[in-house]
Amino acid sequence: MPITEQELRKLFGSNVKQYRRRFKWSQVELAKKAGISVNFINDIESEKKWTSPSTLVKIANALDVEVHELLKPPDSFPDNLDSIVRKYTDNIHAAVDEACLAFMQNEEMCNIK
Repeated sequence: MPITEQELRKLFGSNVKQYRRRFKWSQVELAKKAGISVNFINDIESEKKWTSPSTLVKIANALDVEVHELLKPPDSFPDNLDSIVRKYTDNIHAAVDEACLAFMQNEEMCNIK
């Protein structure tokens, strides 16, 4: 099914905002890096305006992504996937450390070498 202009603006604005937040940048920081106005970034993210191909390239370059990444539907992964993975990785590391420590203590107690 073809995408409407409104849907494309929404998708583009949402993706720009998502990538900008990954860098923990404000709209001002993205605007400076892309060489465009803060108001225009705000208008893009709030789906009020579309952009020219040259500005699309500027924004993609500032965000260090390919242009098509800003136009594709979002992944099915949650926004906080990185923090979820980090949390579980930290838990796994802690469990391994605890198991190693227990093993080493047991080894000493049993006089295993």
